[in-house]
Amino acid sequence: MVKDLFERIQNNKGPLGKWASQAEGYFVFPKLEGDLGPRMKFQGKDILNWSLNDYLGLANHPEVRKADADAAATFGAAAPMGARMMSGHTTYHEQLENELAAFVMKESAYLLNFGYQGMVSIIDALVTRNDVIVYDVDGHACIIDGVRLHSGKRFTYKHNDIDSMEKNLKRATKIAAETGGGILFITEGVFGMRGQQGKLKEIVAMKEKYNFRLLVDDAHGFGTLGKTGAGAGEEQGVQDGIDVYFSTFAKSMANIGAFVAADKDVIDYLKYNLRSQMFAKALPMIQTIGSLKRLELLRNSSEIKDKLWVNVNALQSGLKEKGFNIGDTNTCITPVYLEGSIPEAMVMVNDLRENYGIFLSIVVYPVIPKGMILLRLIPTASHTLEDINETLAAFEAIREKLVNGTYKEIAERTTVDVS
Repeated sequence: MVKDLFERIQNNKGPLGKWASQAEGYFVFPKLEGDLGPRMKFQGKDILNWSLNDYLGLANHPEVRKADADAAATFGAAAPMGARMMSGHTTYHEQLENELAAFVMKESAYLLNFGYQGMVSIIDALVTRNDVIVYDVDGHACIIDGVRLHSGKRFTYKHNDIDSMEKNLKRATKIAAETGGGILFITEGVFGMRGQQGKLKEIVAMKEKYNFRLLVDDAHGFGTLGKTGAGAGEEQGVQDGIDVYFSTFAKSMANIGAFVAADKDVIDYLKYNLRSQMFAKALPMIQTIGSLKRLELLRNSSEIKDKLWVNVNALQSGLKEKGFNIGDTNTCITPVYLEGSIPEAMVMVNDLRENYGIFLSIVVYPVIPKGMILLRLIPTASHTLEDINETLAAFEAIREKLVNGTYKEIAERTTVDVS
């Protein structure tokens, strides 16, 4: 008997969906209102926001807002109509590609409508069934989904573990020699959950022993790392060793879209083989022209990045001085690790939002080990030292409640099933 396709969906909402009745609208799908920035509203209350990836504070920069508005007034929301290959190609798209390529020190670049679909499609286009993929086990979901499309062999290595990288490169080399294929090595410039940079310098050095090409997803590094803001490769002095450089506009550029940069022959190939772009409407003019203004500010306003790092250093050093564990982050992303259960974590976040007016992201098992709570803060150039001091004081207070059992006692009184 053929089952109703929806029977499984109705009976199993998935690992996240099963919490919807208890979490939706508060812990997930929260509604933040007001101008994007450190001070917003949540459920009618003023909150100090540490959960926006607007690293450089460009979302509300007056020049950016004007560029977006002028583009909308001139072109509307629809232009250009059609895919780039057919009828959606413009001089502005070409200009942005050329400027992005120069900024990240690559020969050529290609615009993408979205980062997620772009990365999935890049991986799909770069490899055939004879090729082997080696990638970090903690790679972003867009990398995982891109690898899923691969019909050949793929190996994961332990997160940022050099010995594991080499072990799997050896396995990949053996198989690629048998199939007549090549090796694509994938890592992130910055891992978005814990804030560590990918070990790009060490990976590039392995090219002396192994024949592979390196694809780097630098979504969180672009605009925040390196002398000019060109990302993790520039920061580590190995930008030339990155064969295919990718970043989204959704972080430092405070926009929609993405790009991929590489040698011209690689970009020319991708332009004619990236299915997510070939069969999709071109990036709208509002985002394209708006990104030109954002990139101009990245290049010419180093004080914005300097202000970001003043805030990052103040927040992270303040947390360390007060005895908080922030792991081994060496980027803007600031994780705070605490010990506690999922029910305690839910009570803690509620306390932070309702009584201290602080909004941030929370991560629990299975993303991190059982018994651990990760509070993830994203400092931006728009935050102030007063914001940081307020947050440090609140963190000291919630830690005390966690340690003395206050949150546990409150959690045990609730009726929420968290088994």
